[in-house]
Amino acid sequence: MTKCEFFMEEDRITGFSVSGHSGYSEAGSDIVCAAISAVVTMAEATINDVCGARAKVRVKDEDARVTLMLPASCDEEETVQAVLSGMLVTLLSLKEDYPDYIEVLEV
Repeated sequence: MTKCEFFMEEDRITGFSVSGHSGYSEAGSDIVCAAISAVVTMAEATINDVCGARAKVRVKDEDARVTLMLPASCDEEETVQAVLSGMLVTLLSLKEDYPDYIEVLEV
């Protein structure tokens, strides 16, 4: 199962951590993992490369974990929050379709 955690401070999403493999199918043909990876990659690229937020990103291959943490404030805060909210909504939709393979938490 893939675990997706969104870190919250009041109404602000301060970052996320996505870890594990969904186990829906074999590696290379797992559509749930592929969808989650695409969402994570799009969010990170938009936040850092498009918005220039300079979020810290850590990748741990050994436990298949990607963590992104925002700085205390961003010039494009409204846009960054919209991206993270869109990511959250998309992952919750995937959870509805594949409840045994993805967990989404706000912590």
